[in-house]
Amino acid sequence: MSLSTLLGIIFGFSLIFGAIIHGTDNYWSFLSMEGFLIVIGGCLANAFMSYQARYVILALQALWTMLKKPVATREGMNADIMRLIKWAYVVQTKGLVGLEGEIIRSVKDPFMKYGLELVTTGYKPADVRSMMETAIESEFERRTVPVAVLKNMASCGPAFGMVGTLVGMVIMLGNLQTDMSKIGSGLAVALLATLYGVVSARLAFLPAAEKLQQKEEILRHRNHMMAEGLVLLSEKQSPRFMQDKLNSYLDPEIHFNIDTQLKR
Repeated sequence: MSLSTLLGIIFGFSLIFGAIIHGTDNYWSFLSMEGFLIVIGGCLANAFMSYQARYVILALQALWTMLKKPVATREGMNADIMRLIKWAYVVQTKGLVGLEGEIIRSVKDPFMKYGLELVTTGYKPADVRSMMETAIESEFERRTVPVAVLKNMASCGPAFGMVGTLVGMVIMLGNLQTDMSKIGSGLAVALLATLYGVVSARLAFLPAAEKLQQKEEILRHRNHMMAEGLVLLSEKQSPRFMQDKLNSYLDPEIHFNIDTQLKR
């Protein structure tokens, strides 16, 4: 779990609930099924009308996965460099053929497995680089479609909140001359729909979109680093050269050092 994300969610909703608890004893007055259905139902309807169902479902899953730690981390990229350098030693002793068999079968990451297969096939380094970059950008485009879906839902939240407000106002005005007891319920739908729309946009859809975008950008950066490492493998560069080249992708404070690793 991402502790910072969890704390942010708790803090954000605590502010809202705290204000409600401090301001009134009638907590149930902030619950409106009509307003909730208008906002959430409207956002979902718009999303399914605008995007393929597969991407809408992935976007909704991102509301939960934003609580999870990203796949690519600073420490993880350091470990990836170590793995590439180990492969460089294998290439030095056994050639590119040494990467086949157990090494490729032990790799679980589809992106890395694809890259290793390109290297062991014997493509030129320029061809390996071109195909890997195409794979990176294509994957990034596919995986960021849910970001667009979430941002669309975030923009729709306040809009459908206004729809709920208009519906509530019509109900309230329609009851002015007939049943004055229903004015309160109509006004509640009007105001709570706007509240739900703003809260859902700012504390759910938009944060999830930004978190997913950030995760995918970090993963793309990591994949570019790994692609560079695979190109260096295909060029049969020395492990020391690979270390210095790949460290340019990392923060200086977490640079990989072969000598330090060999002492462990």
